[in-house]
Amino acid sequence: MSTPTTQNVTTKEAFFTYLLRLADDRLVLGHRLSEWCGHGPVLEEDIAMANIALDYIGHAASLLKYAGEIEDNGRDEDKIAYFRTEREYLNIKMVELPIGDFAFTVARQLLFSTFSLLFYQKLLGSNDEQLKGLASKALKEARYHFRHSREWTLRLGDGTEESHERMQNAFDEIWMYTEELFYMDDVDNRLIKEGIAVDLESIKPDWKNKIQETLAEATLSVPTDDQYMQTGGRQGIHTEHLGYLLGEMQTLPRTFPDAEW
Repeated sequence: MSTPTTQNVTTKEAFFTYLLRLADDRLVLGHRLSEWCGHGPVLEEDIAMANIALDYIGHAASLLKYAGEIEDNGRDEDKIAYFRTEREYLNIKMVELPIGDFAFTVARQLLFSTFSLLFYQKLLGSNDEQLKGLASKALKEARYHFRHSREWTLRLGDGTEESHERMQNAFDEIWMYTEELFYMDDVDNRLIKEGIAVDLESIKPDWKNKIQETLAEATLSVPTDDQYMQTGGRQGIHTEHLGYLLGEMQTLPRTFPDAEW
């Protein structure tokens, strides 16, 4: 099944696209976080980032497996992950950005993990039993991801002069990518009517409140929304960084496509 446009989609096409979007966010971010393995600021954090990366990749694998079942075209999670092109990936742009310094990674984690926590809580109300089950399992890990990123935001934001400056710069830099977290189109609208998907507008106020509370406690300023906001990731339009990431991630299965491990 090719990725459909957002006009006149069937429920099956919409559901497949919806699952790809959720999975791609987590697969790409998991790959980014894995880049901290062996490079963390302290040993415990090195391990923590690797574990969170594995959580995201595990969530992505479950979602992609389900997407393959919905598509019903003989593709498993590995085929979908490793044999799609950059334009066929539907993740938001935020997750594909390079890891930057540790402050940038923490800022991105706070923004995304806060969203994921609220999203999974809402997804428990889906009338699709398999999706509800995936959300229930992922929610347990999402709570830890949120606590972890929040604690580091507080520690660095209200820490030294340099750590405070780095955290503020990180939030200022990444804020233009936050609006895409709440992007919706005909895919979402169709599935919302079917009782499957989450209305992202319903979690946006809580997300803003949680972010504002955390940044205030960390003595950081919330960046202004009055700026250009990045979009396009849900339609396969990405930054230059995703192509390099996929080139690294997909090189082994594409070189040895019939290998079995």
